[in-house]
Amino acid sequence: MAKIRAGQLETLASGEALRQVAALPFRRRKGGGVEVLLLTSRQTRRFIIPKGWAESRKTWKWAEREALEEAGILGKIKRKPIGQYRYWKRFKTYFGMVEVEVYALKVENELEIWPERTQRLRKWLSPEEAALLIEEPQLVSLIRNFAG
Repeated sequence: MAKIRAGQLETLASGEALRQVAALPFRRRKGGGVEVLLLTSRQTRRFIIPKGWAESRKTWKWAEREALEEAGILGKIKRKPIGQYRYWKRFKTYFGMVEVEVYALKVENELEIWPERTQRLRKWLSPEEAALLIEEPQLVSLIRNFAG
């Protein structure tokens, strides 16, 4: 479970959603279409995309950084988000609504060694397969529309 950071409790108490950024890693298939890269969360082991808290205005840079730290991938990231989704995040003593801004990341390199490699599993999937494993309905729709 995540710890509440400074200012987050006040945001939650006001009824506002917390904000995160995420990368949607993808690659083109040889026969056409795309595959997306999902990874497991550290605690619940459910499939997610790399995401985290942005600490500057260049939010796409933070999404890119999360993709490197969590999934060990490098590539070209778009500066404009492709969409957003909301989910309930479990903190130690609270649940909070989080709105996630998502940036497309065309994967060019998969590292063998990266910071969270022992804590997560990464898996390339078709958008249809990914949709069956992801719990957040808005993220499922975002992936389907992106791959469309």
